[in-house]
Amino acid sequence: MMNPAFDITTLPVTGQRILDPNGPAPMRAMAAKGVIPGLKPAEIVTVLALLAEWPDAPIADSARATLGKLPKPVLDGALSQDLHPGVIDLLGDAHIADVEVIGKLLEMKTIAPETVARMAEKGSEMICERIATNEARLLEHPIIIEALYMSRATRMSTADRVLELAVRNGITLNIPAFKEAAVAIKDELIAEPSPDPTPDDLVYQQAEELAESVVLDLVTEDTHVLDDEGNELVADKCKPLWVLLGEMTVTQKIRRATLGSSAERMMLVRDTNRLVATAAIRSPLMQENEVVRISSSRSVDEDILRHIANNREWTRSYQIKLNLVTNPRCPFTFAAKLIPLLRENDLKAIAKSKNVSGSVVTAARQHLTRRTNKKQ
Repeated sequence: MMNPAFDITTLPVTGQRILDPNGPAPMRAMAAKGVIPGLKPAEIVTVLALLAEWPDAPIADSARATLGKLPKPVLDGALSQDLHPGVIDLLGDAHIADVEVIGKLLEMKTIAPETVARMAEKGSEMICERIATNEARLLEHPIIIEALYMSRATRMSTADRVLELAVRNGITLNIPAFKEAAVAIKDELIAEPSPDPTPDDLVYQQAEELAESVVLDLVTEDTHVLDDEGNELVADKCKPLWVLLGEMTVTQKIRRATLGSSAERMMLVRDTNRLVATAAIRSPLMQENEVVRISSSRSVDEDILRHIANNREWTRSYQIKLNLVTNPRCPFTFAAKLIPLLRENDLKAIAKSKNVSGSVVTAARQHLTRRTNKKQ
């Protein structure tokens, strides 16, 4: 039920009867549809919010639907005063697309920070802009900054601004690649709030739209291809996106690496800036088939391969283990630990290969010898 709990004894008798589990069921069913005579707007909305969490699914569904289509006089009347935190939460969910309603809810002193954070997660660009203006609330409740940063609706300039606010005030955020973003933001020029998106915001949005058009089958495709000399080059279908990503600031790249598409992660993990590359490999959206591709790349930084090798979930994949061992850029310390886990036919191939480091070849031969001796 509603959290924090609502004291129904503060409601008129009619409201209490509706919410009494032993009260008339037909009365409760009518109330869920908005037929609640004798109650003030705020009381009507409160009863509906409580019914929206009723254990009887038809009643709850009906009440939630009614909350989303309240008559304007009832809605305006309810919004004219502070509501219970739980009521605000449910009303916000029901009207998340209405900037005017959400704006009034955000002004209520009783609104819970968790509700504001969820509005940032689900709301539009304008709602995120409205939330970002209350810096005192952001500093008091960093979960709201986290929600703004991770929301695709939040403008890049706004994400930079709230991130810089946290860093300047010594607040550590629970977002992927926070350390990298915190370092990068110190070198960025932070744009002042504006009613319209900045040019950088438009570039960021253009990248998001372009990325959606680049669809990869990671079983057979990569963002890069090998030339005749074995060098990695950007595939033709990815070049427009690659060029656009190259125009971005470091903080923009880090956020695209965190929230962007598979194609963006596959390109940004190869970025020469380690902050960007690290953000890409740490993205919560990173998939195993992407890691298979990355672990075989000879253009990624060794820190990226080290990160993969330290991830127990990823190294359960035999292909990733094999890729790391045969990748000359993988630090030998990690390759050596994986060699005993490889199949004999792969070890024999590595022992004869000229495309891996000499230390890996030697280690593979030694392990093969030990295996042979054990069999005898």
